Amino acid sequence: MAKQATNKPEKLTVYFDGACPTCVRDRDNYQKLTGKNNNVCWVDITGADDTLNALGIDPRKALTELHVQDEQGNISSEIDAYRLLMARATLLKPIGWLIGLPVIRPLVSRLYRWWVHRRLTREGRI
Repeated sequence: MAKQATNKPEKLTVYFDGACPTCVRDRDNYQKLTGKNNNVCWVDITGADDTLNALGIDPRKALTELHVQDEQGNISSEIDAYRLLMARATLLKPIGWLIGLPVIRPLVSRLYRWWVHRRLTREGRI
């Protein structure tokens, strides 16, 4: 008997900065938009350097870029990670598509890096 295809999305593991109030708020807002059953597992990277290193993620880079791991073990970061995550939320899909456009992507990436650097500097973490 053939296995029936489902529309269930693959599981994503999101590595986020749990020491960042904005990041925690963003996670909470995302969960409100998608509900608890969205096949997304959130992992706080605070103090998880060994775990990150085992995955091939530089802990310092994990502070400055969102990282997402799909069910096959592929890791995406920064804008690619956001796009994968946004694709799971109906209201965020258009934004995910928009930030992936060739003209917009580099601008969003630069703005994101500037914002993260500013936040980490203000918090005394870099």
